[in-house]
Amino acid sequence: IYFIGASVIGMFFISYNYLAQAGWSSAFKRIPEAMPAYVLPMGVVIIGVFFLAGHDLFHWTNPALFDTTSKSYDPIIAGKAGFLNTPFYLIRLIIYIGSWYVLWRMLRSFSLQEDLHGGTKYYEKSIKYGTAFLVVFAVTSSTSAWDLIMSIDAHWFSTMFGWYTLASWHVTGLAIITLTVVTLKERGYLQIVNESHLHDLGKFMFAFSIFWAYVWFSQFMLIYYANIPEETIYFRERFSGYGGIYLVPFFINIILNFVFPFLVLMTRDAKRTNVVLKIAAWGIIIGHYFDFYNNIMPGTVGEHAGFGPIEFGMILIFACGFIWSLSTQLSKANLIAKNHPMLEETLHHDI
Repeated sequence: IYFIGASVIGMFFISYNYLAQAGWSSAFKRIPEAMPAYVLPMGVVIIGVFFLAGHDLFHWTNPALFDTTSKSYDPIIAGKAGFLNTPFYLIRLIIYIGSWYVLWRMLRSFSLQEDLHGGTKYYEKSIKYGTAFLVVFAVTSSTSAWDLIMSIDAHWFSTMFGWYTLASWHVTGLAIITLTVVTLKERGYLQIVNESHLHDLGKFMFAFSIFWAYVWFSQFMLIYYANIPEETIYFRERFSGYGGIYLVPFFINIILNFVFPFLVLMTRDAKRTNVVLKIAAWGIIIGHYFDFYNNIMPGTVGEHAGFGPIEFGMILIFACGFIWSLSTQLSKANLIAKNHPMLEETLHHDI
């Protein structure tokens, strides 16, 4: 879930830049453009995991919960049967993965065709399909968060959870883009990227770390203030449940995702310094892993959570797959979109 979200944010980034007809990002657009290739393999893994372990991960898949004659009958979950049922759930997963991947393939194709033929034809098509993706993602970013994460705790719900997950995915994707751009520039690539580009990427990470914290606090404060048991149980589990094993990850999450980037990226010079940007990006990438860890582990493994060979091994497997996927896509086209209509603008980008 962490990696499929970080991947699709590449598509989200280039789409809202197309819609805004922004020129500055065309200097490095091939990086976010390459990221969504990982959506398909991660989507296959998510569907595969549901078939292999869905009954263990998702309480609502138990048919007895919907049977009024069963001792396990749960009126709350039964009331959600129209949405939380296996056939409709799988259909939604296929729609999410399929729509994100297909629309990315189209934008990727237009971008490569633009390299070959020039002109504004493919740029205008990219704006249209990028806008279509934003409309699709406006809905599916929230509904996928409900399905993939919130339905683990089927009794609990939050009307802000879709925004919260999108904010987490978005800032993770921005950190990956920034880290990749800086790394490539340090190795002699993307020399058209200047300090102003890096400054803007730093501002994006800074701003959306604050936005994530705003959504996190808004969700927490309203639940804390209302003090309704069926809402507060979500945070009680993470504060004091299961012997308090989630309390440290809970605070690591807040520190790495808000306090750390806020302090590190506050100054103008920090946003223009490679090493500072890399440190901030790594902090955000690691921090949002803890964010998803905190969202998913209490409802799935409960008291059996921890950090050992399985956790670190799976992180390495999926991270290596992501790096391989990104590198492979970057090798398939020129790192500079040479016929992009906004290329001249990005060459003179100055703030």
